[in-house]
Amino acid sequence: MPKIYMRKAIALAVIIICFSLLITKTSFSQTNPEPRRWSGNINLFLGAKFLDDGDWEPVDKHLERGILFDIRHRRFPLSLAVDFFYSEDDEDIGVDILNYGPIYSYVESQTIELNLGIRKIWDKPKHVRPVIGGGLAIVNAETEAMALGASVSDENTGIGIWIEAGLYYTLAYQKNQFNIGFDARWSKAKVNLFDIEGNAGGWHIGTLLGYHW
Repeated sequence: MPKIYMRKAIALAVIIICFSLLITKTSFSQTNPEPRRWSGNINLFLGAKFLDDGDWEPVDKHLERGILFDIRHRRFPLSLAVDFFYSEDDEDIGVDILNYGPIYSYVESQTIELNLGIRKIWDKPKHVRPVIGGGLAIVNAETEAMALGASVSDENTGIGIWIEAGLYYTLAYQKNQFNIGFDARWSKAKVNLFDIEGNAGGWHIGTLLGYHW
């Protein structure tokens, strides 16, 4: 699947988030005695992504950043979730060649992952909120290797699934509510790089910091 489809998917996710925030703002600005019809969270994620070492070694342990967004109408028990992640890893590799000496190469890998789906957030107890979720994963992966002044690269996009479990602790400060917590998820999406099929998903573990309304 070309990278252009990944860009279109990200653009669609941004439109969903902006439209949801617009709905929320409109709902809150109404003087109707039915406030707080919508609730949601937007959190920053910082952690690590662990890919299958059989497919990705030595660049299988990625630093990962992300944005997690969800919104829910009070009449429904589930939230719509739109999560975006970027991860990367790089490594210098030395190989000894007989009668020549060591040759050093630089290998870099990165993934861009969009998770769309549903999320269940329990609001009781009030400040500690367990979370589970899952849905569709769209993952773009790219690998590049450089040695002796030459470089090769390949990228591909795959579609798969994701599931998560986490915990939010919501702090109230001057009528605003801020989240801290953690998120652990697993994703799977097959991609083909250099004519080799592998999983561009993996385990994602990290901390959260964000806002709840």
